[in-house]
Amino acid sequence: MAGSKGSKDKLSSERPGTDPRSKRAEENLLRLAESLYSQFQRGVVPHISLPSRTKSNIEFSSRDDVWVYGDQETMRSVKTVRGAKTLLKTVHLTELLIDEHLKNNRGSTLREIYYISENWDIAKFNEQAESDRLIEDMEIVTNLHREDFHVRPEEDGAAVFGPLRLKEQTRRGEKQMHCQEDVGEAGYQIPFNVDNIEFISHDAQLVMAVETGGMYARLIENGFDEEYKAILVHIKGQPARSTRRIIKRLNSELDLPVVVFTDGDPWSYRIFASIAYGAIKSAHLSEHLVTPKARFLGVQPSDIVDYNLSTDKLTDKDLQALKSELSDPRFANPYWERQIRLQIDLKKKAEQQAFAGKGLDFVTKTYLPERLAEMGII
Repeated sequence: MAGSKGSKDKLSSERPGTDPRSKRAEENLLRLAESLYSQFQRGVVPHISLPSRTKSNIEFSSRDDVWVYGDQETMRSVKTVRGAKTLLKTVHLTELLIDEHLKNNRGSTLREIYYISENWDIAKFNEQAESDRLIEDMEIVTNLHREDFHVRPEEDGAAVFGPLRLKEQTRRGEKQMHCQEDVGEAGYQIPFNVDNIEFISHDAQLVMAVETGGMYARLIENGFDEEYKAILVHIKGQPARSTRRIIKRLNSELDLPVVVFTDGDPWSYRIFASIAYGAIKSAHLSEHLVTPKARFLGVQPSDIVDYNLSTDKLTDKDLQALKSELSDPRFANPYWERQIRLQIDLKKKAEQQAFAGKGLDFVTKTYLPERLAEMGII
């Protein structure tokens, strides 16, 4: 019956503890617990040191062309009640990740971890933002990623569409697909752990990360992916880690140029910055997630003038965000200073969909070809 040799082999390959990445994660987590215990034994006040995750502690790494944390540190210590509770939560979380996730080949979402802590008495989290931050802390002190701990985000829905064939390792075996021929119009949904994907072949000339679902659908409907051999990545607003990771891999492994197409407002520029420069709270993952060669395609403030786009007025929050970006080290170059100052003077912002006012084909027949040619990509 079900006890055939093939079935036994499959079960053996899926037995908990056989994944080398899981073993490494377990070892690193155990070292963290052993370090805290050793401090107790030696009469040292238990503590954990972490980089300060603030804008003032971000610096550029010329070696890797990414933004990373500097030398400023903060300390979690049991000297205070708050610090003691944080370390207690750290120990509870370490136990969960080792005993439930890694040893049993299971996983939880970030939201589930927050609810699991309800059983930890005084160590329970007050809000999900607190548990999310602690997961990030543990990534830093163990030099691992949350995916190594089998921790998943909530559903993201970001997708890829274009001339790319890939293979994904799933719990139910390997699956191959072509991201044009074997998917619907929504594209191939990006899994939470992109390192389970293997790129098999492609016929692409560029990767275009697209902020909005409406523009992503417009490019597919107009056949932009076919005409320009473009792999389109719907980043769905502020991109999740998995989205940034697949963009990074498409660039570094397939040597494809990456352009980022967003709305023309300060919040969208930060979307680009998270892809090309990294984000402050995840600077410890910059080498893993960031694509330094990514270039901003638009919508640029100068496009508002050059293409006479329909606009909305900048709000006070928009203006405040733009002024903040002038002091943000990720935007410290002549191009961004010129564009941001122009937008402050214009007091206007524009969405990607503003191009539709000039016809449904304008963005694919005029704007994008002109911009990509200007950038030397086509």
